Amino acid sequence: MLARSTDLILRAPRVVLGIAVLVLALAGIYGATAAQHLLAGGYSDPQSGSSRADRVLEDTFDRGGLQVVIKLDGPTGMQMATDPTARAVGTGIVGELETIDHVQRPILSVWQNPGLAPALVSENGTSALVVATLSGGEEDGPAHAQEIEERFTGDRDGISIRVGGQGLVFSQVNEQTTKDLAVAEAIAIPISFLVLIVVFGGLVAAALPIVIGIVAIVGTFALLRLIAEFADVSIFALNLTTAMGLALAIDYTLLIVTRYREEVDGGAQRPAAIRTTMATAGRTVAFSAVTVALSLAALAIFPMYFLRSFAYAGIGVVLVAALAALILTPALLMVLGARVDALDVRRPIRRWMRRPPPAPRPIEETRWYRLVQFVLRHALPVALVVTAILLVLGAPFLGIRFGFPDDRVLPSSASSHAIQQEIRDDFAQNLSSSVTVVASGVPDQSALADYTAALSRVDRVDSVSSSAGTFVDGRRVGAGSPGDTRGDVSIVSVATHLEPMRDEGSAQLDELRAVAPPAGTEVLVTGLAATNQDTVDAIYAHLPWVMGTIAVATFLLLFLFTGSVVLPLKALVLNILSLSATFGAMVWFFQDGHLGGLGTTATGYLVATIPVLMFCIAFGLSMDYEVFLLGRIREEWLASDGSRTGSDHAVAVGLARTGRVVTAAALLMSIVFAGIAASEVSFMRMFGVGLTLAVLMDATLIRMLLVPAFMRLAGRANWWAPGPLRRLHDRIGLSESPQPPRPATQESSDQRDESQHDEADPVPPRLG
Repeated sequence: MLARSTDLILRAPRVVLGIAVLVLALAGIYGATAAQHLLAGGYSDPQSGSSRADRVLEDTFDRGGLQVVIKLDGPTGMQMATDPTARAVGTGIVGELETIDHVQRPILSVWQNPGLAPALVSENGTSALVVATLSGGEEDGPAHAQEIEERFTGDRDGISIRVGGQGLVFSQVNEQTTKDLAVAEAIAIPISFLVLIVVFGGLVAAALPIVIGIVAIVGTFALLRLIAEFADVSIFALNLTTAMGLALAIDYTLLIVTRYREEVDGGAQRPAAIRTTMATAGRTVAFSAVTVALSLAALAIFPMYFLRSFAYAGIGVVLVAALAALILTPALLMVLGARVDALDVRRPIRRWMRRPPPAPRPIEETRWYRLVQFVLRHALPVALVVTAILLVLGAPFLGIRFGFPDDRVLPSSASSHAIQQEIRDDFAQNLSSSVTVVASGVPDQSALADYTAALSRVDRVDSVSSSAGTFVDGRRVGAGSPGDTRGDVSIVSVATHLEPMRDEGSAQLDELRAVAPPAGTEVLVTGLAATNQDTVDAIYAHLPWVMGTIAVATFLLLFLFTGSVVLPLKALVLNILSLSATFGAMVWFFQDGHLGGLGTTATGYLVATIPVLMFCIAFGLSMDYEVFLLGRIREEWLASDGSRTGSDHAVAVGLARTGRVVTAAALLMSIVFAGIAASEVSFMRMFGVGLTLAVLMDATLIRMLLVPAFMRLAGRANWWAPGPLRRLHDRIGLSESPQPPRPATQESSDQRDESQHDEADPVPPRLG
């Protein structure tokens, strides 16, 4: 298929490029507004008890929307609950909120609800809260919160008014993500281009991966915009699209152009060099894309649309990047011809320094070959030392804790983060810590009163309220709100001062759930603690299926690629070892807060969805490099005599030929992910830092040290498979076609003296 498609491209390369420009323009126009159609939530399981409770609140009581908190700060000494000026300002705000259609009832304030003073008035009395919820869900709720902020922020009669709450957190996360995306692109694209100039030597050649990357990003933006018409898609998928689009385009184009230069350097005519390149490196790119896409597709198993969105984005960006690399790169190489190596920046530098180009060297004299030979001679100690290092780095992973994202994912300068931190510090109770119980089928008010009283007896519960009354330690201390019951459905509100994300908050939630409801009553629990617990439980429930799917798919694909059952097992073990070290670093930095949490607020847990996301992406990217290496090693193995010495030589030559490509690709990919690490949203910074470490660790410790050490220890067994599987592979295997050995094998960055280059048909330098 690749041979036929390459022939078609080479017959009319300008037509192919013209069609691509037209498609890119249409995709750019359609995808330009993608961010406006994406959402900031999607962290919870829609089938969990907390999500079902939220839907009952929305449908039956018109409650349960995103929370908005208006904080009033008076001058020193003013008692907000009793001061006439504060009362006038506070009741005025409540009155204005009641006129806004998307503000749900009830609106809580100390002036209408004196019993809520511990939650609504600070301990020193100088601050008070007005709390409401907003309709519209995660799609429209953040915009409504922003409208509330713009309307009420300011000063009234000497009282400072600021707005926070979950709704504004979502709004500010949306806004911050859009800014961070622009920053990431501003960091990644120019720096990547400069590094590519160093790698390729020429400005034109360095521009090819950037062009392919832009095509991948624009195409995937349009695809996400289309998917958003039919499904919920997280706005954070745009960050993955930008990073993966650029990173994969660089990887794929780097591999193709490097192999193309190698073929031309070996004496092949350009059309023939392109055909051979696409039959070898192009096949590797296609196979790598399938492997990466399957790793990301496994995210669709999770019920949270935050994670499913990355499956959509991942599959889309891999597909577009691979198609762009396989279609546009050969077309560009054909159209550019010798001009692909125009504007070689090394040539004037050498002339200025009066240095001739480096002389050609056999592959056996290159530093990559010597490094691999060292590893092969000391395979066992290298394997033991590197494995020990990875295990030590991964040790903190044993203490990982998962949680739900809150305001602290934003920088401390964000208003919603600052306000919520003040509430945690200055108020006796935190309404975000409250637990809401939705009881359906309660027989009567007496049974509801007994259940409410029983909940109030749970250790460290401050109070419990329902339409049957307000209870403290099992005693009725006040009247209830009749509006908390509609038909046979009742709301029971549990006030607590415990932090919902910590162990004590989770333990209290378990005790509340253990309280037996009235006979025939169905109970659903929601609130931050319940949502957090349900989210973590859903991830743990689906994680074995996700990991199993990735492992089976990777094993099968690598078997089809190599014909071996040993190499796929090796790849799985080494990937898990590498990723455990990466996750250990994430726990050490972002959960435990070492080195200042790298500029984030350490909460004692990691946002539950991010490690899972990092696992799938990092696993797919590590397979990307695995395929690059194994493709070339297998090519050398097929050309060998099949002995153990031949196996060692294939490993050494294969790694030597791809070492520079993998190292350069890893460096460039780490630059791309480092752009995401500049994000002001903490879990996206963790995402960027984690993937940067994973890529660098995988390309160095794993690919350059552990892989050759393992393959030396395994010897000819690397290529073993049972007879039936061997015959199956011979029939349907997807490995690269072996290439005839060249009469001379050489390695240099600028193989020939410049005097051999003429303007009509200069022979380009190749990468190692």
